Amino acid sequence: MSKNYLLFFLYFLFSLGVYSQLTLSDKAEVSIITAGKGEVLYEAFGHSAIRIKDPKKGFDLIYNYGIFDFNAPNFYSNFVKGRLLYQLRSYDFKYFIYGYKKDNRWVKEQILNLNHEEKQAYLNFLEENVLPKHRNYLYDPFFNNCASKLRDITKSVLQEKVVFNNSHLEKKLSFRTLMNRELHYNSWGSIGINIALGSKLDAIANPLEYMYLPSYVMHGFNNATNNTNALILKETTLLDYKPKRIKSSIFNPLIIITLLSLFGGFITHKDFRNKKRTKLIDFLIFFVSGVVGVLIVFLWFFTNHSTTPNNFNFLWAFAPNLMIAFLLLKKRPPLLLKYYLTIVMIFLLAIPIIWVFKIQVFHWYLLPFILLFFYRALFLKKYLLTS
Repeated sequence: MSKNYLLFFLYFLFSLGVYSQLTLSDKAEVSIITAGKGEVLYEAFGHSAIRIKDPKKGFDLIYNYGIFDFNAPNFYSNFVKGRLLYQLRSYDFKYFIYGYKKDNRWVKEQILNLNHEEKQAYLNFLEENVLPKHRNYLYDPFFNNCASKLRDITKSVLQEKVVFNNSHLEKKLSFRTLMNRELHYNSWGSIGINIALGSKLDAIANPLEYMYLPSYVMHGFNNATNNTNALILKETTLLDYKPKRIKSSIFNPLIIITLLSLFGGFITHKDFRNKKRTKLIDFLIFFVSGVVGVLIVFLWFFTNHSTTPNNFNFLWAFAPNLMIAFLLLKKRPPLLLKYYLTIVMIFLLAIPIIWVFKIQVFHWYLLPFILLFFYRALFLKKYLLTS
């Protein structure tokens, strides 16, 4: 019994110590931390986090909503299916800043203009949500990520006192436009993301939704008010590096897709003139578009990704093309394929209509391939009718 009382007493003292650590002094600061872009695709948008520093109490913590665990059960299958479980974690700020210093990425800090009660409210909110039972959340790159969390936390803590002034923003931009401005457009990552994501990404974002991007979080807080006072008390540059620029390789999408499409167009022109068929060209066009089509179907119907459904890239990346590709290896393909080719041509002709009316915007560098596909389908239909 005496041992139990001793353990209870020690636990009580420890609880008091923790409580005192979590009560901020008058020297405490709450900051928005924004990091610049990195060199790889998942770093292309930068990063946002919250820093709470109290020199009087001797702690300096970063609260980071961008943590995920590769070793979590079924991590890779959940990732593919769109069940992206991220975590909020807190740790010493020195470790956070060290990573960006190592990568030569700029980091800026915006100290929030808050009274003591509001600072404590931030800390209480974050400490509650960093607990193991609360720290996991279902990540969405456009609607619930490490950047948008900072906007939502601030609105939750300050409620009606905070106003994000959006007059400085360019209006009526879609999620896709905002995304593409952050990406290196002439990269395989950019073209892959644009193919994988559907028409939901072409919806016009309201100004608060721009804040799914760290750069707009930083600008949004700069133009926000708290009780009619500026929300940002002071902005400082913690790491002053030049913004990262991803260099374009000679094997970039524009060059590769254009050259291959021109070559395919040249072969098709010769086939028209000589009334012969180059089977390999037919196979490659239908095989590539079919494989991409299967991926689109999988992302659309068999995952939980919020922006992969309703993807009109299926008009050129049509999954059945994968089977048709093997039929086109035959010397004499079935004559019934002419009806399938009519469907393919109608689909391809629908693309500019959908594009012009901005139902979905396609990646510009796909245009040479789409034109080649239509030209080849036109040739095939004529070839089947005359052979």
